[in-house]
Amino acid sequence: MIVLPDADLDQAADALMGAAFGSAGERCMAISVAVPVGAETADRLIARLAPRVRALRIGPSTDEEAEMGPLISKAHRDRVSGLIGRAAEDGAEIVVDGRGLALQGYEDGFWLGGALLDRVRPGMCAYDEEIFGPVLSVVRADDYEAAVALIDNNPFANGTAIFTRDGDAARDFAARIKVGMVGINVPIPVPVGYFSFGGWKRSNFGAHGIYGPEAAHFYTRLKTVTSRWPTGIRAGADFRFPTMN
Repeated sequence: MIVLPDADLDQAADALMGAAFGSAGERCMAISVAVPVGAETADRLIARLAPRVRALRIGPSTDEEAEMGPLISKAHRDRVSGLIGRAAEDGAEIVVDGRGLALQGYEDGFWLGGALLDRVRPGMCAYDEEIFGPVLSVVRADDYEAAVALIDNNPFANGTAIFTRDGDAARDFAARIKVGMVGINVPIPVPVGYFSFGGWKRSNFGAHGIYGPEAAHFYTRLKTVTSRWPTGIRAGADFRFPTMN
């Protein structure tokens, strides 16, 4: 998700919290990478995100006020914890470290607090691997073009978003970006059923989307019939294309 300098950063931070840590980050449309444009934007965004991540209320499903639950298994919890450690070894800054979380009465749960990583770059495991957990990576971009290039150069292209008050930037982003589902000030761009759902590049499988008009096309076998009736044929040759008649 790209965050431009003109964006409402409180709105962008709240959107990132829900998109990154909802369902403990274990959903296909989770936002795992935030791309603030410019150093000042990145610093201001981190300053808003860090206390929000630390304040995440984590608990079992019986806790109605819980914002995030445990991970799906011990193996996956350990894998995500290991990737956080590897990110630090790669040079990323761990702003908030959710490892080592334990809840009284639920000591055997697969708990992991929210993690916030800064200064992540392509080539690091936190960027190149799908963590699929409560980890948000911040990749700083010098300018808008560098942010767009990050997305377009990624081999996956399921969904992306931009937060901005600039309508021209939003239109340019929507038109240029090579991604199947795009959000403008919408963090998880999941369209409703009568629009197609699906990504591009390695995020796509097959020739059509999951639902919407694309799904109807999948179940449709086309037939084209070209006909002409003798009484409608003029005398002599006709050199025009038939559709021009």
